[in-house]
Amino acid sequence: MSRFFRILPHVLFSIITLAGAAWSATALWLNTDGALRTFALALLVALVLGALRVQFHKRRLGWALLAVTALVVLGWYQTITPRADRLWAPDVAHGVTARVAGDQVTLSNLRDFDWQDRDTATEAWVSQTYDLTQLDSVDMFTSVWSNPDIAHLLVSFGFTDGEQVAFSVEIRREADEVFSEVGGFFRQFELVLIGAKERDIVKLRADHRGEDVRMFSVDLSPEHRRQMFMSYVELAQDLEAAPQFYNTISANCTTVVYGLARNLQSDLPIDSSLILSGRLPRYLENLGVLGGEGSLQDRYDAALLPTGAEALHPGLSYSQAIRAGR
Repeated sequence: MSRFFRILPHVLFSIITLAGAAWSATALWLNTDGALRTFALALLVALVLGALRVQFHKRRLGWALLAVTALVVLGWYQTITPRADRLWAPDVAHGVTARVAGDQVTLSNLRDFDWQDRDTATEAWVSQTYDLTQLDSVDMFTSVWSNPDIAHLLVSFGFTDGEQVAFSVEIRREADEVFSEVGGFFRQFELVLIGAKERDIVKLRADHRGEDVRMFSVDLSPEHRRQMFMSYVELAQDLEAAPQFYNTISANCTTVVYGLARNLQSDLPIDSSLILSGRLPRYLENLGVLGGEGSLQDRYDAALLPTGAEALHPGLSYSQAIRAGR
């Protein structure tokens, strides 16, 4: 037993050191390149091995070396700041911006792409003014591409004139980047709020990407609909003023919407669906705001959008076609 207590501090030191080294190496790999990456990783390995070796002979010196290494890595990590001036992928080249004048909200940089396939589109960024007194509905779209428990979330607002505008919180990829869940933990991506026409952002996922896209109505009072819309407006203004990082857990398409929804109900419960976003309909049902009739399973089944909705309903716009018969 006495031997166990003698080696326990060394075991704990080794676990802490190796865990910190793994985190640091991942952060360095994702946020540096070239000669700087090679030098930084080599220096990290040398410092970690040095700390492990020293600790077995001079415990306090080992902890001191580990603390210095941690401070150096964390100091460097804090220098990584979000930017708005990178060469972005075309579909996230602009975040939506908003100007408010009474009941009138003008959204600029609204995406209105005409997609030919999942990667090719005729690009268009437009501006449009919306009258908040005519705000009539809120719909939530979940888009699943693999695991049914994981979905991308979009929220669309409808107006009495038939106009719809959808908001989507997304990673802002650079032109040569692809999404990585791991990178989302390590400040690899900025966060962007996309405002778009449904014929762009919903049709892309349902028709061209082949994702399972479901639309659920959300029952909110006129006051709460307006507050929710204005929450997105305020987020757009915040991101325009100062860019932010995307985070796979704390700042993603679901948790950001949760933060906005807290403007409506400050005591909203924390739920696993904030991570397992495919379960959001059940969360909304438990809150009493999920629209539709029948059981939750009935509404879930009925919510699936068809592929080629416009062809199924000739003469209707895309937004009208996906709502036909509902």
